[in-house]
Amino acid sequence: MLNLGDVNYIDSSGIGELVTGFTTVKKAGGDLKLLNLTKKVHDLLQLTKLFTVFDVYTDENVVIQSFK
Repeated sequence: MLNLGDVNYIDSSGIGELVTGFTTVKKAGGDLKLLNLTKKVHDLLQLTKLFTVFDVYTDENVVIQSFK
């Protein structure tokens, strides 16, 4: 779970790190889920079509339950 609630800006390097992290976790049999996207980050993920790749949540308890 990656809480992005305080992240107001992500550049191309940050997007690359999200994708790398997602790929690494998936290869290890896990899931990388995003929490509390700000509007700017949400819009950027939609623009780059990555919004459909990540599971995105607004409630931390729901994210935790989704791992079970």
